[in-house]
Amino acid sequence: MIKPWFSAWRGAIVDNRGKPSDEYVATALKLPNVFDDRRSIRAFIGWDGVAIFDDGLDVARLACDYALQYQNYSQACGRCVPGRTGGRILYDLLDKIARGEGEEDDIKRLKSACLLMQSSSKCEIGRTTPKAILQLLEYFPKTFNDCVTSRRKSAEYDRDLNVAVKITAPCSDACPDRVDIPSYIEALKDRLPQKSVEETRKAMPLAHVCSRVCPHPCEDSCRRSRFDEPISIMELKRIGADYDDKRAQSANRAAAKQAPIGKKVAIVGAGPAGLTAGYYLGLSGVECDIFEALPVAGGEVMVGVPEYRMPKAKYLSDINFAASSGARIHLNSPIDAAKLIELEKTHDAILLSFGARLSKKLHCENEDESLKGYWSAIDFLDQVNLWEKFAIGSPVDFTGKTVVCVGGGFTSMDVVRCAVRAGAKRVVMLYRRSERVIVQNTSEEEYHEAKEEGVEFIFRAAIAKIVSENGAIKKVVCNRFKMLESADGSRPQLTKLEGQDFELECDYVIPAVSQEPDLSLLPKEWNIDLTSWGTIRTDGKTFATSRRGVFSAGDCEYGPMTIVNAVGQARRAASVMLNYLKTGEIRRNDDEAMEDLLRAFRVFDKDEKPSGYLGGFARAASQKLPAEIRKTNCDEVNFGLSRKAAFAEADRCMRCYYIALAALNG
Repeated sequence: MIKPWFSAWRGAIVDNRGKPSDEYVATALKLPNVFDDRRSIRAFIGWDGVAIFDDGLDVARLACDYALQYQNYSQACGRCVPGRTGGRILYDLLDKIARGEGEEDDIKRLKSACLLMQSSSKCEIGRTTPKAILQLLEYFPKTFNDCVTSRRKSAEYDRDLNVAVKITAPCSDACPDRVDIPSYIEALKDRLPQKSVEETRKAMPLAHVCSRVCPHPCEDSCRRSRFDEPISIMELKRIGADYDDKRAQSANRAAAKQAPIGKKVAIVGAGPAGLTAGYYLGLSGVECDIFEALPVAGGEVMVGVPEYRMPKAKYLSDINFAASSGARIHLNSPIDAAKLIELEKTHDAILLSFGARLSKKLHCENEDESLKGYWSAIDFLDQVNLWEKFAIGSPVDFTGKTVVCVGGGFTSMDVVRCAVRAGAKRVVMLYRRSERVIVQNTSEEEYHEAKEEGVEFIFRAAIAKIVSENGAIKKVVCNRFKMLESADGSRPQLTKLEGQDFELECDYVIPAVSQEPDLSLLPKEWNIDLTSWGTIRTDGKTFATSRRGVFSAGDCEYGPMTIVNAVGQARRAASVMLNYLKTGEIRRNDDEAMEDLLRAFRVFDKDEKPSGYLGGFARAASQKLPAEIRKTNCDEVNFGLSRKAAFAEADRCMRCYYIALAALNG
């Protein structure tokens, strides 16, 4: 239980001033009071109020530092007069008071400015910043009045308050890569698609990929949904990326590179994680070698995600952009233990980002990989995509066949939709849980598009036995299950329903239940710690392994994950690795620590009832290739938004920026 000295966060007043510490009352809110392994938080101030943990904190200086952050933002933004002018007024008046030069009317003027900003600022950062300042003026009047009447500086005015600051938004906080979403949408409001993609690529080099195959968790935290529907955030990202491509501006458009620092990094795997790390390390002056076992770059997105979802040409544009920072990609270069030992000697650090390409088994009766018709999801998608995208190998022909896939994630969706395109007469997906869960695991669009194309879904079912004849699969025997909700709110438990087994005649069984990384390439003498899930253990924050100088990100660190998660991990890993290469320290920077703090704190308040905006504006929907046409080919299904529709959709964004400031001990 967190026991602040004083808190007015979210209007819940907890006032322990004047009490012995052993009599402090706890708050019901999960307020942040620890910053990292070295520092605690003296005070946290932001969009929804203030929480103070140190009874010796100078609240006048806290208010001054907070207002300074808003002033810096508002002067750079300049979108509205109340925000721009208010930024100067708040800071000037608070600084004047805190340095002992304030006048009696200044506090009254300060309150008036706060109220005016709350009522008339154009976006959320101008509306919310005054809230905490008004709370401090209301609950600590003596501190501010004494500065005015005594004409003395506040207690800590001449000291460095040691603050960490982050400008965030609910959507950006929900993004695993923390893309500045309001910024790239704002560029589209201004009809500047090139600026939009440049804003995206500050945190996301793979703009095409993450504008097409991202599960867009950002949209679940969009405050616009409190009025009507969330912004089509993923679709808007695509506008800038496609605009950039049409003008052939992607090649060699990496941000300005820093001078070489004389350090060299080896990256294992040229998938989204490896490409991202290579891009940001390359920009920072690090020499990067990326080793890829496949004959093509791009990892599982290239050979696993079908052309109809992620066109090869668009992904190649992203790959070329990522490589433009100078990383060298070595294809057909599988890595084993001996090679890793060699790379450790020739490079200053190693990033393991080789993905998870071993399909897990069903563990049912008579499961035998040698049976004709038994095909792992990874091998199946490899053959489909290497042929469709590169004419390598041979096409898959399921004409007249029945295909049963077992799974409930993106890989299984790719399997069944590719099976439809390969001519199968019947395609069935078995999933042990519910329709609601499969939508959560993938996306509503992906699920409904598969249904439109004729895929049959059988929920709460799993294969109990594979029946074969003369070495070929003939049918499967399936169990049915009931989902029992847990009293403690944990994941529902599955209970087999007796007497409700059923059979499915089929020609192919394709397990797509999950994948795992092939860790046989790790040198035994390294003794790298592993998780109980059979992945490489890191702390999930610095992505350092138990072997000094060896880091890990992506599927091999966490297990199969979304592309945006892999990109977010790799960008963080690259930042920590850069610090390690320069100083020998393995540590997050303050900005990254604030990201983690805010993620745990939760920026989006699902119970909030925002005001000041008009609702009732429909969310823009992109055009799709009709199901009867698309299931006969591998053409891209989603046409994206028109330029006109995208600009109108961008105008729905409420620009929900928030400032968060933590005053730190140490």
